[in-house]
Amino acid sequence: MKKLSIVIPCYNEEESIDYLYKQITPAIKELKKSYKVELILVDDGSTDNTLKLMEIYFKKEANIVTYQDNRNVGGALKEGFKHVTGDIVVTIDSDCTYPPKDIKNILKLLDDDTDIVTASPYHPDGKVENVPKYRLFLSRTISKIYGRIVGKKLYTYTSIFRAFRREVLDYVEIKSNGFIGVTEFLIFAIMKGYRVKEFPTTLHSRIYGESKIKLFKTIKEHLKLIMYILGVK
Repeated sequence: MKKLSIVIPCYNEEESIDYLYKQITPAIKELKKSYKVELILVDDGSTDNTLKLMEIYFKKEANIVTYQDNRNVGGALKEGFKHVTGDIVVTIDSDCTYPPKDIKNILKLLDDDTDIVTASPYHPDGKVENVPKYRLFLSRTISKIYGRIVGKKLYTYTSIFRAFRREVLDYVEIKSNGFIGVTEFLIFAIMKGYRVKEFPTTLHSRIYGESKIKLFKTIKEHLKLIMYILGVK
C-alpha cells in the first residue's frame, strides 16, 4: 500500500480550523482504504489561536509543523515538504475552497503517464462559485500567459490543490515564499519535463476568515516570474 502525504499550510485560520477538521477527517477516512496517510499541517507563524486549535483538533492525527516568522504560502509549503515521507504528495488549502473530498478523485488521474495532477476550476468542465471577479480575471489571464511562454496549455496554473509523485520534490524547488511559489512549482516542473494533467473541479469562495492574498504584490511576483522565464533581467 502506497503512502500519501497531505500538506496543508495554515496562517491565522482560527475561524476555519473546525471547518477544516470536519471536511478533511472524512476525506482521510476514505483515503485510508487505499493509502497509508500522513497529514502535515504547517502553522505559518500565526498570531492568533491557529496553532492552539490545530493541537486541539489534530494532535493525534497530524504532524504539526510550526515556526514563529510568517513565511507565506510558498515558505510554508517548502517547510512542509521537508517532513514528507509519502510516495505521493497532495497540497491543498486550509480554508477548503477546494473540497478535501476531491482528493480521492484527483489521485485517480495520477497514472503511469502522469507526474502531477493540478486542480483546474478554469477548465471547461470546472467552475467557480462566488469568487471575486478580479481574482478570476487575474488567475485566468496569468494562466494563459504562462501557457504560451512555457509551451504547455493548462487552464489553471495558480491552484494550490495538486497531487504529485514524491520524486518531483527532489528535482523541483520553490524559490519564492509568496503565493507565487505555488505557480513556480508547477512551471519549473514542466520545464524539467514532468508530465502534468488537469483535474476539472469547483473553486468555492471561502466560508470562514479572510483571504491572505495581496493583489498588487501577487501581480508584481507574477511579472517577476514571467521575466525570469523569458530570461529578462
